Parts: sequence; structure tokens; C-alpha cells
Amino acid sequence: MTAAAAGTVLAVTPWPAALLIRGVFHRGARQLIDQMKPWSPQVPEHRNIKYQADGGARRLDIYLPPGHTAETPAPVVFWVHGGAWISGSRRDVAPYLRMLAARGFAAVGVDYSVAPGSIYPRALQELNQALQYLRDNAGDYGLDMDRVVLAGDSAGAQLAAQLAAAVSSPGYASELGISPGLSGPQLRGALLHCGVYDLEAMGKLTGILGWGFRTALWAYIGKRRFSETPAAEQMSVISHATAAFPPAFISGGNGDGLTAAQSVPFADRLESLGVAVTRSFWPQDLSPALPHEAQFQFSRPEARAVLDETADFLNTVLHVRPPSATAESPAGSATDYVQPAERPTA
Repeated sequence: MTAAAAGTVLAVTPWPAALLIRGVFHRGARQLIDQMKPWSPQVPEHRNIKYQADGGARRLDIYLPPGHTAETPAPVVFWVHGGAWISGSRRDVAPYLRMLAARGFAAVGVDYSVAPGSIYPRALQELNQALQYLRDNAGDYGLDMDRVVLAGDSAGAQLAAQLAAAVSSPGYASELGISPGLSGPQLRGALLHCGVYDLEAMGKLTGILGWGFRTALWAYIGKRRFSETPAAEQMSVISHATAAFPPAFISGGNGDGLTAAQSVPFADRLESLGVAVTRSFWPQDLSPALPHEAQFQFSRPEARAVLDETADFLNTVLHVRPPSATAESPAGSATDYVQPAERPTA
């Protein structure tokens, strides 16, 4: 293929660039898994569960607290993995979900269809199907579906926030064409790491980060000029959140361009609506800077501190008595985690 022909292909389809980005994200996910594995305990689990009533192939995994029985239902953390809407797997977050399960929560990891093979809103619809499956089969797994937190990282945070907005706003759910798998009272919180909430702002990003996200959104929405589409407007949760949005935990690293462009403005917007927001942001002069997906960088004490903050938030909104220990090291002793009170937040 000539350079001119290659340029033509890249101008008319997102596939080549999206697959290139997928490969980069896959390698990054493997590195984060390796960092988290030594900190990830063994817990009871149910894996490879098909959740689609229409016979689809998508699956989910459930990680349960030690000693859990169906007679003592556990509150649910429903986690949507990241990957820029074009990559990723529930397995990428499995070590983290085991850590959450060890702290008393039923942690659910969900797969969904990714772009460019699947476009918006299929992923959102599938995730809602997963919620419906868990609701209908809660007794089989000992899940308390009256106490649920929707969680996610990166693109998964966008999807989790969009689901939370749909659950808390019937008009928005109707616009999306979905019947939420949860009711408002069942949704107790939103746990959002390094997410995207304003697609208009995404279109203004520059450099390699801007190129990457524009390519991913072209693949996911199906239009190169995605910012002009109804899908982009629907995905911009910052415009659809209401005062009924659940209490939110929002985090982002100081070296992640999405923190200032997305996470802080979304936290500000929710607070302006009267929503309770727990912020986990780091000083700009922290060095080495914390990158995108900082919460999974378990080679850093800051990531382990965020896990403790996350557990505190979950204990509060789910009304769970916290375990006595904080994050533990591979050797089983307390880590040198950074106390949240020792650092300022944005």
C-alpha cells in the first residue's frame, strides 16, 4: 500500500488507528495487572457467567467477601472496565475487585462489546442487561441489590456515570431508550476513576492524548465528527446529571490530562447540583506524577491510599462496617500508604 493509499484509509475509517491504540492499551493493562496481583487476595468467586437473556456471549464475574453465604447478602460494586471504548476486559480489573471483595463487598466485573466492531449505545445497553441479570438472580449469589454502587475507570467511568444518570433521571433514561436495571433507591453511589464526562471538552484536547481519544470516540460513536452527534451529547453526563445523581467518589492523577479537563469539572458540576462528592486528586507538584489509571499503579503508595479512600467511601454509602485493616502488603503487613489527611485535594 502506498503512503497516499494509507492516508486515504486512515481518513475514512478509524479501524487501523483504533486497533493500534487497542494494542497499546492491552500492554498497559497487562502491566497494571502485574502491579496489582501481589496485593490481590484469594476470595470466593463465580466466573464466566453469561448475563444476556437474548443468548449473547457477554459475561461477568462475581467476587465475594471471605466467608460469604447466600443467607447474608453483600452490597454490590458493579465495575465497568476501561479501555477507551475500544479495548479492555473484565479480567483487567479482577485483581482490584478481589481487593474490594476482601473488604466486604460483592465486586462484579462486566464485559461489554467494544468498538469499532460495536458502536454506541450497544455497550450501555449490555451493561444495563448485566444489572438486570444480577437483579433477577441476586438470591443465587447472595447479592444485596438494594445496595449498589456503579463504578468504573476511564471509559468505564463514563459508562458507569451514564448508567447512574439514567437510573437517577427517568427522562434521561427515556432519551437513551433503556429501562434501567436499578431503581433510584437501589443506587447508593458512583465510584469514578479518571473518567470522561464532557465530550465537547474532549474535542479540544491536543497532542497524542487528543488524537487517541478522538480516534477512539470516532470508532465508538461511528462518526468522525463525533462532537456534532446526538450520541456525543448523550454521553456527556456533565449535561445530564441532576440533583438526584448518587453520592460520587471522583479521582484522577496529577499527571493525567483528564483530571483537569474532565474529573475536576464534573466534580464541580455535581457539587453545584447539591450532590455529595468525595474528591481524590493530587497536588500538581507531586513527583513522579501519577498518570492515567493512577488508582491501579500499585507500585506507588498513593494508589494504595486511594484504595483505602475508596473503601471508606463504599463503607459510608453502602452502610458497611469496615474491616480493621487497611490495604496490606504482599507480606501481609500494613503498607506505607499515604494518609488522605496528609495531602490537599483539588
